[in-house]
Amino acid sequence: MALVLPYFVILMTPPPLQDTRPSPVLYCGSNQRRKLAAPPINVSLDRSEGSLLSEDALDTEDEALDTGDDLDLDTPDEADLHEDSEESNLGAGAASSDAIAGAAEESRDSRLWRSVVIGEQEHRIDMKCIEPYKRVISHGGYYAQQNAIIVFAACFLPDSNCDNYNYVMENLFLYVISTLELMVAEDYMIVYLNGATPRRRMPGFTWMKKCYQMIDRRLKKNLKMFIIVHPSWFIRTLLGITRPFISSKFSSKIKYVNSLQELGEIIPMEYVHIPPSIVK
Repeated sequence: MALVLPYFVILMTPPPLQDTRPSPVLYCGSNQRRKLAAPPINVSLDRSEGSLLSEDALDTEDEALDTGDDLDLDTPDEADLHEDSEESNLGAGAASSDAIAGAAEESRDSRLWRSVVIGEQEHRIDMKCIEPYKRVISHGGYYAQQNAIIVFAACFLPDSNCDNYNYVMENLFLYVISTLELMVAEDYMIVYLNGATPRRRMPGFTWMKKCYQMIDRRLKKNLKMFIIVHPSWFIRTLLGITRPFISSKFSSKIKYVNSLQELGEIIPMEYVHIPPSIVK
């Protein structure tokens, strides 16, 4: 056994590895080459001096680690960040202002229309087209303490030769009916001012018939008197034509008055607005 052991150790010990890497070549000039010999490296797996596994090779000095502290990085300055933030805020503020302006414009446009319910049916009124004619109907106060006086001034109706006359009259009709329903709570009377109204502003038969048909039953029942001031032959004829289409009860409520003085004997005139053209 004493003779075999050294032989066995020799066989189990791996031969030293040889460095087979080619020597680096340094080019000097165009046609001359110079070979540089690589330093000897011990690639054995033991921990002998100069080995890859030696403690000196495993130790890494702090100076060899590049932590990036010495790197010159191009980072944004605080002033630049503040300036960019202000620009962003200004942009957001401008966008917000545009949104508010758009909403205000949309709101103004929506106020040009009014939705009303007449006879359990919803209608939309173009308030812009009837703006010059809204004075046609007004509240004239009360008689008998709680009964409303509704004044209808025909002189404020549009001319029949105006643009979109039928469209204007249709929206004006819806406005008159809806306003009447808002003004009247109980019994009421209508004062129709026919004076100073040229023929071209007189409402047609179809328009008046439609008004009567669309008035709510409650309004027809609560109407106590329909006074026509300064009646002309045309309005008398027109009402005569409409008699077959209206009830006898409604016809009995119509009263003709020839002057404002006579009107003052029937109702209080304190809050009744009479247009200057009629007063003259």
